[in-house]
Amino acid sequence: MGQHEDGPDQRHRRPDGVSDETVAALGKLSEALETVERARGHLYSLHQLIGHADLMLDDAVELFRSAGHDAIAERISTELLGRNVIAGRWTFQIVEDFDDNYHAVFRELDRDARDELVGGRRHLYEAEMKERRRTRGRPGHEARPGSGG
Repeated sequence: MGQHEDGPDQRHRRPDGVSDETVAALGKLSEALETVERARGHLYSLHQLIGHADLMLDDAVELFRSAGHDAIAERISTELLGRNVIAGRWTFQIVEDFDDNYHAVFRELDRDARDELVGGRRHLYEAEMKERRRTRGRPGHEARPGSGG
């Protein structure tokens, strides 16, 4: 079996003439984007958690009123319920701003760099690392699904 038959599929092979430095640079850009994707998930968690907490305040206000603590209930109602989490913004506005003005630009630059330098191929750095680290011919170390080797 030849190397190409026991290697990555075409979309995970480095195009001719692409340097190690270029593959490393694209790999680092991709790694940075993956980190931003994780951060984005945390931002959405913040958005949902804050929204849930704000809705829970309705119950807290009602319970304080039922317990005869009207001043505390009123203060929660007027000072905290529906309050901006950052000056002028609820979390949905933070999420939208992040998505439109940072995340979208990051993804576009990553895609444009890959399109220009390697014909849009993704994860070349990782595909080459897999080839260096796997044991050829060993079960569980196949180059790709259904390759058998």
